[in-house]
Amino acid sequence: MTVAHGIGTKLLLAACLMPLPAAAAPAPIELRTAAQEGTEPKFIADGKGRIAGLCVDILRAIEHIDPGLRFVGDQRWKPLIRAYSELEAGLEDVQCAVQRTAERERRFNFIGPPLYTIEYHFLVRANDDVALQTWDDVRRLAPDGVVLVNRGFAAGDIVTAMGGIEVDASSTSPELNLQKLIAGRGRLYFHRGPGLQRLLQRTGTAGKVRILPPVMYSAKLYFATSKQLDARIGERLADALHQLDRKGELERLMRKWD
Repeated sequence: MTVAHGIGTKLLLAACLMPLPAAAAPAPIELRTAAQEGTEPKFIADGKGRIAGLCVDILRAIEHIDPGLRFVGDQRWKPLIRAYSELEAGLEDVQCAVQRTAERERRFNFIGPPLYTIEYHFLVRANDDVALQTWDDVRRLAPDGVVLVNRGFAAGDIVTAMGGIEVDASSTSPELNLQKLIAGRGRLYFHRGPGLQRLLQRTGTAGKVRILPPVMYSAKLYFATSKQLDARIGERLADALHQLDRKGELERLMRKWD
């Protein structure tokens, strides 16, 4: 054996013993979503050019449990009506914390456990001494009983289903409806908590509007996906959400933003 041949053999042996480079991890699957306007505490402008909130925390928690999933779009605002329309069309993949109704079940898939429960209250002008306990009390306010709701939100369907109540759903945001309420263009504003007191503080209306204590309606919110989303991805999302629920993480995040 020549010296050169011996050196070559040793080099070949050394190369064979070297560990193979690890296979590159597959890129995370990107799931398109959007920050829903007027839905705090789900999505809140943090004043520093970023969007924070309960749903943003839930999305990051899912990514932590399943690093193969990544949400994109939660830093872009969209009107709720547009966000839901794009979810139905498959232009978005998921939306966080959606109220489950028969109409929406025809448009979206709902997965996982309930994320949290919302409670609906009436808001009135601070100088209005009206007291309400039942929906019959609301009906008896007519003809001075117009109820303001956000267009595209489930609140309008809820009040309409009660019957005998005039509903104004022409405005798309809580800010606009609070201004209409203060201006006397509606007697009541029907909106859901958590986050009602925070909403009044943020909009500078805390001294002009008060929240009536009775809970007039409650509902659970769920994670919704496009019907075009691959069922296997939906299963991964549902599994991550169930893990968060079992660990008490959903409840902890809810308390953080309540």
